[in-house]
Amino acid sequence: MVKPSRSQTPSLADLRREIDRIDEAMHGLLMERGEIIDRLIAAKQTQETGSAFRPAREAEMMRRLVDRHKGILPLDTAESIWRVIISTFTYVQAPFSVHADLSAGDAAMRDSARFHFGFTVPFVPHMGAASVVAAVSDSKGDLGLVPAFSMAGAGAWWSALEFDTAPKIIARLPFVERADHPAGVPVFVVSRAAADAMVKEVRVWSVRVAGWSKAATHHRRRDRPARRGDRGARSRLRWCGAAHIGAARWQHRSSDRHAGQGRRLRARHGPRRKPRNPL
Repeated sequence: MVKPSRSQTPSLADLRREIDRIDEAMHGLLMERGEIIDRLIAAKQTQETGSAFRPAREAEMMRRLVDRHKGILPLDTAESIWRVIISTFTYVQAPFSVHADLSAGDAAMRDSARFHFGFTVPFVPHMGAASVVAAVSDSKGDLGLVPAFSMAGAGAWWSALEFDTAPKIIARLPFVERADHPAGVPVFVVSRAAADAMVKEVRVWSVRVAGWSKAATHHRRRDRPARRGDRGARSRLRWCGAAHIGAARWQHRSSDRHAGQGRRLRARHGPRRKPRNPL
């Protein structure tokens, strides 16, 4: 291979000018994006009935980013930049706050909130998922982040999502899962979302079982609720959300044997889709 001559090799000053040119071009494109968002706001005429957060669209955007990414820039950096851009412009369309349950760990939940929603969106800490759901219920378009795994003493917080007018689970983060994700703690996003935001890739149901007895629980694991049709047991099924996610199966359970009731949050997947390799 023929090496370029010294006269053909760009100088340090030339390379820095090229970097400055790219930086200015990126800034110009961001301002151009802002102008389009401004026109989008005018087109919507403030007709938003809930959060402007669209998990299905954002998940697809992030997956396309991963598919086309290459080069020395770490994927974590590229993803975090895009998350800040997307979330900030979403906030500009319809201001919202992010309420987060810190009972799973302050640092982990703050990392998830800041990675996915940036620093422009206000962050409101809570201690307990029930407090997050209550805050989101009282808002017009705020988002709530709660751990998507069992927490001791958390209780059946999802029962507050059963009513038709209540907020719902609309997503699970992160959109692109990988073992070394910098904000990899799995969280549910709860919001009073607009109808077109509810893409039912995964449906989430709340199951209540009442009438616990030895006959109803005999020959079953002690941590398994009674099923419909078991002697002495009555159950009720309520829809409490849908998420556009590409995650593995998960479930969240809680029971109170002394009160004679058991509650369980279950996920039912929609039509099978070909799994995507995040990397």
